[in-house]
Amino acid sequence: MTELSDDTRQLRPGLWETINERYPGSMITKSDFIPLARLRKPLSQTRLTFVSSAGIQPKGTMPFDVVHPVGDFSFRRVPSASTISELEIHQIKYPTTGALKDLNVIFPIERLQELTKEGVIGELTPNLFSFIGYQMDPPTFERTLAEDIANAVVAEGAEAALLCPA
Repeated sequence: MTELSDDTRQLRPGLWETINERYPGSMITKSDFIPLARLRKPLSQTRLTFVSSAGIQPKGTMPFDVVHPVGDFSFRRVPSASTISELEIHQIKYPTTGALKDLNVIFPIERLQELTKEGVIGELTPNLFSFIGYQMDPPTFERTLAEDIANAVVAEGAEAALLCPA
């Protein structure tokens, strides 16, 4: 097997094929790859944000539209200082039994807070981000939700983003 250089290695080779295999009919035809990104300074000096497709949101905020046939193209800001008791899941497209017992299995906010307190992470952005991963219109997802989240991440001053699919 030929080793790929840092410039051509993918974060997750075969990602689009896997999605199309798991979700027949999603018709994702991306042929580009996701390049690795390198931190420019130590993680202990970096402002980190977290982006998840888990459908986590602060209690009392507008619920995600989990029954829309093509998905909900919105996201929620989750204050990084939130406690688990202040958050809830609005998601029906994956089993939430484990997450309902311990939200950290899908949205590790307490672990991120601990790593920040221990100095492993420099700091967290004021808000973390979540959306629902069920999106049956990938081009619209990319043009709207993905772009909106990217703009919000930049506005928060994030120097690195940890992305976590549900």
